[in-house]
Amino acid sequence: MNKETNFTFWLNYNWVVKNIPFFAWCAVLCVIYIANGHFGEKMIRNINTLGKQNKELMYEYKTLNGKLLYNSKQSELEKAVGVLSLQLPTEMPIIITDSTLVKN
Repeated sequence: MNKETNFTFWLNYNWVVKNIPFFAWCAVLCVIYIANGHFGEKMIRNINTLGKQNKELMYEYKTLNGKLLYNSKQSELEKAVGVLSLQLPTEMPIIITDSTLVKN
């Protein structure tokens, strides 16, 4: 029988013992590879969750901003202060100036 075709020649006790560090290195690399896959999947789930929260907060911001713009219109302010029997001034405001300042 030819030595090259006889697999027991290649897989004997001495060969296995001699290559234990290589097998251990391969096992460590496999564990790191699996851990990296789990870490990546966890990060993707986290990114998706944060993306959904970001969309919800963006919708809430747009809704509140629209309400603020609507409620800050002059006609809406008049309605809101009408309950308190306040009125908008009809005269122009008086500008107070300091006569001691010299204008150049």
